[in-house]
Amino acid sequence: MDEVVRARGHEHVAGEHASTLELTTDDYLTPAGDCILGIEADRAPADFEDAFADACRDADATVTLVLEADGHRDEITGRGHPDLELTNERSMVARTSTYVDDRTIFVDADKAAGDVDRDLVAALADGADLTATLRVE
Repeated sequence: MDEVVRARGHEHVAGEHASTLELTTDDYLTPAGDCILGIEADRAPADFEDAFADACRDADATVTLVLEADGHRDEITGRGHPDLELTNERSMVARTSTYVDDRTIFVDADKAAGDVDRDLVAALADGADLTATLRVE
């Protein structure tokens, strides 16, 4: 089961955060947002199909985020959690920890923004279009 989010990069994309990775519907990014890889996302967790959200709430679910921009690709894998709300209307966050709030899309991620392919991050810093595919199994 997949959800596809389209966003774009920004000159302030740094991809340096050590424990989170974020996409936001906001149309701006400050240098402080070192976990944010994409802005102007066309969807947020509140827009996900109910069946997808329910599948993500299974503690045994594997959730994968595939990021693609300008010919570069990276994959981040984590797991579902029973407390995922998936109700935020503004941003989505993948976390290497087990912390959950309304923005969390999965926990125990094997990568954070700082671990994402540097060529992909550079393309996003140049403003490349981003396709983010979330898959739950």
